[in-house]
Formats: sequence, C-alpha cells, structure tokens
Amino acid sequence: MIIRSKAPLRLGLAGGGTDVAPFSELYGGAILNATISMYAHATIQPRNDGRIILNSMDKKESYTLDSVENLAIDGNLDLHKGIYNRIVRDYTHKPLSFELSTYVDAPPGSGLGTSSTLVVAIIGAFAEWLKLPMGDYDLSHLAFEIERIDLGMAGGKQDQYAATFGGINFMEFFKEDKVIVNPLRIKEKHLDELAHNLILYHTETSRLSSKIIEQQTKNILAKNSKSLEAMHKLKEQAVMMKEAILKGELDKIGEILDFGWQFKKNLADGVSNDLIDEIYETAMKNGASGGKISGAGGGGFIFFYCPGNNRSKVIESLNRFGGQTKRYEFTTKGLSTWTI
Repeated sequence: MIIRSKAPLRLGLAGGGTDVAPFSELYGGAILNATISMYAHATIQPRNDGRIILNSMDKKESYTLDSVENLAIDGNLDLHKGIYNRIVRDYTHKPLSFELSTYVDAPPGSGLGTSSTLVVAIIGAFAEWLKLPMGDYDLSHLAFEIERIDLGMAGGKQDQYAATFGGINFMEFFKEDKVIVNPLRIKEKHLDELAHNLILYHTETSRLSSKIIEQQTKNILAKNSKSLEAMHKLKEQAVMMKEAILKGELDKIGEILDFGWQFKKNLADGVSNDLIDEIYETAMKNGASGGKISGAGGGGFIFFYCPGNNRSKVIESLNRFGGQTKRYEFTTKGLSTWTI
C-alpha cells in the first residue's frame, strides 16, 4: 500500500505579515493569497519491522529510526518528526512503523510557504492512511500548532490555510487563533489574465524568514509607529486587492502591489536589500506597474504585474540578474490525498 498527498504553494498577493502574532491578536489581520501549480508532496509506505524511515528527496537527507512514541527534535527533518509526534500523541497513542518520503517543488526560503505547505501535505498523508476525522479548518489549525507552537518556528497562519483550502482566498485573522477563509469567485478570463500578467521571478537567493519575522514581532510589541502604520496599510491593501480582482479591475493590480511593497519594506530590516531594490526598479522601468517580494522578504521569489504586452520586455530586462522566471498556473484545489 502506498499513500500519497500533495498541497499547493501560494502567492501572497496582499496583506502579508498581518497574519503574524502579535499584530493579528491585537488588531486582526487580512490577507489575499492564491495557490499555484507548484506543490509539496508526501508519500507514506507502511512497514511492520518497528522502524521509521524519513526521506527528504529534495534536501537529499534520509534517517532510519526506531519506532517510538516520541522522536527527538534534533535539527534533522524536525518538521517530519514533529508531525509524527503529534499524530501519535493525539490520535494513535502508540508508535507507528513506516517510510515517509517528501519533496517540494520550490527550494526552502523561496517565500512561497514551502515549510507550512509541506506540513499540510504530511498531515494529509497521515490522515489518509489512518482515516483521521479532520475537516479543512481542523487540519490547517493542526498544521499551524505543530509548526508554530510544538516546534517553535516563527511565522504566521496564512500558509497552512492556503495549502489546505486552495484557490484564491481572502482570509481574516482574529484573536485566539480564529481564522475565516473566504473563497473568491473570480471570472475565468480575469484569472487567466492575472496569471498571464503576473510574472514569478526567482532571485536564485534564499533567506531565513524567521529572522525577519522575529524583528517584525519586536517592532509591533515595541509599538514602533513606522512598523505599525505599515501593518495597517497592508491590511488595507488586502481589501483593495480583493475588490479589484472581484470587479475585474486588473489594471489596478500593479498599483496595489506597489502600494503594499512600499509599506512592507518598513516592517523590519532585511525585507529588502540592494539587489532586490535594483531588480524591482529594473522591472518597473521596463513596463511592470508594481510588484512585491513573496513571503517575509530578503530573497526568494519576487512577482511583478506586467499589464498590456509588457511581460516579455520585463522578463528580458531581468535576465542580467541571473535569476529565473518560473511558469505556473493558478489552482482552484487545495490538499489532495489518495491511496494506491
């Protein structure tokens, strides 16, 4: 028997950062994101020899362990171990024996929510195997708790819900970890045009998002006026983006992205740098009407809105920076699981 799952990565189109505590707890957050045709994959093969094998195919890491109730969190595939520990604690109450293999279509630090999406995919595979009674909200919240609470990894809440639900969603974040996912019904022609005009460019660099998020958190706790204003403007941006996409006013997308990017840079040191600034300015000079870095910032993917027939010119202008433009499509489906 083979159990498989896949969950889509996401583009955070607007409101990024407002899903991160303490801002979401104090003021409420709002984000608009969209899943794309890049995935985190997980495969489970049950065993009966009292062993656990953990494989990360993209990281080229593999560990063979004894099947016990609690695996040590020691810096080696801790996401995999943390999920297993929680599944045993909450559901099976006894050790399991299996081989778990994972792969993500984008590198770590890319800004597409890779780690959280991988958590969702792995939980989904366990839920499929063990027939666990989980709805979409249950699974998303469990993924959030494992990553942010059990493993203490800095970050927000949007990625887990995006990967589970899929599609284009306007998400609202409230106190006590309450989240509401509002799926947007968008005309197909508008979605096709958005995908055509929105180019996804990988800088061939990565960043440690936790450092930027930790600085962002400190700024909010210290009531840094510059960072607080930026957060409120990004929350406002999410509403602006929702209205523009629903109304099909796509020419406003670039302007709204640029509005958010100017404020996002004020959240914390390291969101941007000289290379990112130069890439952004080059794209704008060659026909992009706006853009932003994906995720917390500092590296990874940047996306730009290129209206009219400017797409090719913008891509050509970015070639000198040594990065790559990634082809993708928007997806309407979230987590998928199946058994062979």
